[in-house]
Amino acid sequence: MIWVVALVGFPSATLAALSPETRVAALVCLVVVVAVVLGDALMRGRALDGIRVELPPLVRMFKDRACEIRVRVHQSRETRVRVGVVVPEGIHADFEETDVELPSEISEFVWTWTAYRRGLYRVDAVYLEARSPWGMWQVRRKDAAAMEIRAYPNLRRKDDLKALRQGVSGVHAMRQIGRGREFEKLREYLPGDGFDEIHWKATARRGRPITKVFQVERTQEVYVIIDRSRLSARTAGEETALERSISAGLIVGAAAEKRGDLFGLAAFSDQVDAFVRARNGKAHYAACRDAIYQLHPKAVSPDFDEIATFLRLRLRRRALLLFLTSLDDPVLAENFARATKLLARRHLVLAGMLRPAATRKLFENGDVESAEDVYRDLAGHLSWKRLKELEGSLARQGVRLSVIDPANFSSALIGIYDSVKQRQLL
Repeated sequence: MIWVVALVGFPSATLAALSPETRVAALVCLVVVVAVVLGDALMRGRALDGIRVELPPLVRMFKDRACEIRVRVHQSRETRVRVGVVVPEGIHADFEETDVELPSEISEFVWTWTAYRRGLYRVDAVYLEARSPWGMWQVRRKDAAAMEIRAYPNLRRKDDLKALRQGVSGVHAMRQIGRGREFEKLREYLPGDGFDEIHWKATARRGRPITKVFQVERTQEVYVIIDRSRLSARTAGEETALERSISAGLIVGAAAEKRGDLFGLAAFSDQVDAFVRARNGKAHYAACRDAIYQLHPKAVSPDFDEIATFLRLRLRRRALLLFLTSLDDPVLAENFARATKLLARRHLVLAGMLRPAATRKLFENGDVESAEDVYRDLAGHLSWKRLKELEGSLARQGVRLSVIDPANFSSALIGIYDSVKQRQLL
């Protein structure tokens, strides 16, 4: 339109003003220009007729990993169209709009998006732009869309990959220690059987010694309980404590799957936010991942009594309960010890927490150059001492606490789980 007005309309108007003899011809040219522009405006609806953009209904991607989204464009004629969307906050796209040539009935192009934050995102509109039939106007249209994007934790970082390899290798070579806890059958007494293995009621009924036979448990229940309360928002290395806990929980689940155990998940803050009963299989692992990928820190104090009561009521079978929480706050540590006292009578309760940055033994790092460094290390030593005392008090009631460096959090949890399996503590 700009070129037509510049090359025809403006010269015609100038000529009509300067030369009365050409005024009629100039007015005819101006009328033609206006007619062409208005006629093209009336036909602008044809520009996007028959064009429809199809977005995938569900896209699964992983945090900090590029994902290709394939978009289809349906059309009834050959044309050129610009397609655009509003990229949700938390996702980076190489471009938000692109020009697409439509030579056939169905065309396809690829968008590369990268999520830098976990969570659920939705795209509810797609925008189209094309030229009118005579090219005088840019015609735009907004179409409804329904694309759901699920950004899951990224388990391909160096430390997580190491833990995953540790979790899936050497499964069949794991040596079982002890005789097992699960009753299998009764048999006749043989020399060398211990008195604690004799079934006294069966002995009395049959009139001869009868021995109980136990087998090693092949399938056990493992639950990871993730704390998403206020302390989970603290940074642990490059991520928050909650990010590390979610990744570690999924890695422990993969290890349990390879070892033949049943894996379940729970998440809590001031209430129980998510719970998935222990099962196995790929579909179940995906369900566990879907249950926690939207979790974010909540600015409340954790209610350990609530989650402990919930687990006591829901879990009838003895299980391994691995709490991923922070207990360097003395009040929270006291609440945790009180809440897990009854829970530890039926289940095997473990607690894993990320070591706070300043918590270490006095002068452990050797980087002391001023009085300020001395006071800093002294505060860290007092925090370390409180955690050691808490570890001892929890151990007396059957709860094991492990304070782990963020760099090898997942690997350490796999090691703890393997230790429980080998010693048949469950």
